[in-house]
Amino acid sequence: MQINKKMTEKTNIRIGVSVGDLNGVGLEVVMKTFADERMLDFCTPVLFASNKVIAFGKKQFGIDFAYNGIIHLSSIIEHKINVMNIWRELPPIQLGIPTPESGKCALESLTAAVSALKEGAVDVLVTAPINKKNIQSEHFHFPGHTDYLAQELEGESLMFMVSDELRVGLLTDHLPLKDVVKNLNQELVEKKIRLMETSLRMDFGIIRPKIAVLGVNPHCGDQGVIGDEEEKIVHPVIQKLYNEGILVFGTYSADSFFMSDYKYFDGIIAPYHDQGLIPFKVMSFGKGVNFTAGLSKIRTSPDHGTAYGIADKGIADESSFRQAVYTAIDIYRQRIENEELLANALDTNSLDKGFLSKEKGD
Repeated sequence: MQINKKMTEKTNIRIGVSVGDLNGVGLEVVMKTFADERMLDFCTPVLFASNKVIAFGKKQFGIDFAYNGIIHLSSIIEHKINVMNIWRELPPIQLGIPTPESGKCALESLTAAVSALKEGAVDVLVTAPINKKNIQSEHFHFPGHTDYLAQELEGESLMFMVSDELRVGLLTDHLPLKDVVKNLNQELVEKKIRLMETSLRMDFGIIRPKIAVLGVNPHCGDQGVIGDEEEKIVHPVIQKLYNEGILVFGTYSADSFFMSDYKYFDGIIAPYHDQGLIPFKVMSFGKGVNFTAGLSKIRTSPDHGTAYGIADKGIADESSFRQAVYTAIDIYRQRIENEELLANALDTNSLDKGFLSKEKGD
């Protein structure tokens, strides 16, 4: 995913960054991404961590990293890396080992970044990976970022994996497989398809997006022989939305769809997590981004997890995190452009009405 030329028009987009689980690769990929000074030509990163954490990262990973340490968001300097100090002391960091302390710090970084996003101190949010187990607490009882952000920000959420070649959204995301069918209903299917269609138009600039819906069962149920969720739940919704003018098609059998059919669609709806993410990661790993569509604010993240196994080796690839930054900025730009087009259309309508009134008066 290449950064839009439009990004050069405004060069002070503020990227709020939560550093994730400090014992994973999050800190490393964040620092490697913004150590490239070219990134500062089109964005202003604000990392929610501390000077001592960054000093640890510089020494551990051998990264040359100049930054502006701040204790108030009002002190952000444009085109510089800003580190918002949310911890006075260095948290206990044990690379490669999930601990209660690293989960606590991940939540503190996330909540501080989300607060800044809601206040408008940063424009978009890019999140480094968390551990879904050790982050659990009385303040966080969600299966992941997506559900937490759906509570904190306005709108309905869609877990949307995007790359240059592929965009896959999920009907159900972090849900045990045994519960997938229990949670499928026509209302959910309709909501998620509408969210994807709106996002493809408003966030990606696709005027008439084409959407494919994958089947729930093997071979889409083989006309009810292997399952009837397609016939009873999914197909009626597809027909209803198609009749409204939404270009949605399906269902398609997932076992063959990703061989070639995916190329004909702008977005793909998969009923459950692994059905959509396995082909996505095989085809887009390192280039893919997790985007939480449907919310009033923009949030992206890399398409990988904490990767504890390599966290102390200094070999983590920052490509996906960098793509997450690019995607967040692209979507921010697209939304601004949409707002300007809408405002211009409203101005034109008002002007036309003025001329018409004048003509009638004459």
